[in-house]
Amino acid sequence: MTNTHTMKLVVHGAAGRMGQRIVACAVAEPDQWQIVGAIDSGSHPRLGEDAGQVAGVGNLGIALTTSWDTPADVVIDFSLPGALRGISEACVQRGVPLVVATTGLEQDDEAAINEAVQSVPVLVSPSMSLAVNIAMDLVGRAGRLLRGVGSRADVEIIECHHHHKEDAPSGTALKFGQIVKDAMGQSGETHGREGRPGARPEDEIGYHAVRSGDNPGEHTILFGLEGESLSLNVRATNRDSYARGALAAAAFLVGKPAGRYDMNDVLGIS
Repeated sequence: MTNTHTMKLVVHGAAGRMGQRIVACAVAEPDQWQIVGAIDSGSHPRLGEDAGQVAGVGNLGIALTTSWDTPADVVIDFSLPGALRGISEACVQRGVPLVVATTGLEQDDEAAINEAVQSVPVLVSPSMSLAVNIAMDLVGRAGRLLRGVGSRADVEIIECHHHHKEDAPSGTALKFGQIVKDAMGQSGETHGREGRPGARPEDEIGYHAVRSGDNPGEHTILFGLEGESLSLNVRATNRDSYARGALAAAAFLVGKPAGRYDMNDVLGIS
């Protein structure tokens, strides 16, 4: 992290699985972070409880509420699709940077982001994992190299997540697919296969979503060539990888000018 002072952090979606881990990881770095706000839906059953108790790290003296009114350096949003407009408007009103870690964003969420970036720095990424974002860079490089030599490569994207995940394919898998399309030019996609779909088209990307147990996230991007294959795999062993990536993104964003950023900016990937 480039900042040397303790940064004041607000967590939006603080009672969720990821919000709790962001609170816990921030509390574990008291020289870097101070939780000053913990926000969640007005219908959440734990509203009013201490955010530290909700996260399992003891009392912080910060209640889980529906808004925040203390000075803050940055906000991390790890909520649900459709909930972004309120927090983005609050950040604009207060001039506070916003990290958007929520996936499966809806049209209104994207519109809210486009409005907010005119006034404050906003970092948006389908995955906060540092390893995933490095893998995205590698996948793009592999795709460009394969296209450069004119070799047919059949690309399949297999993602595995816990049985609580509601969207499929994951936002990260779709981002991997877009990276491949940009690098190699595929125009089609299929989601799973059954029956007799016929021979595989060359310009197709295949997506396969597995939902099982408590898997926090795993993605495999397979490039199938004649006589050989290349497989890139990235997996999380716990949710803290996403929480720590979000904190790294938040630290990066403090002090930046208004605009839209992503994890490539955090990692220095051009």
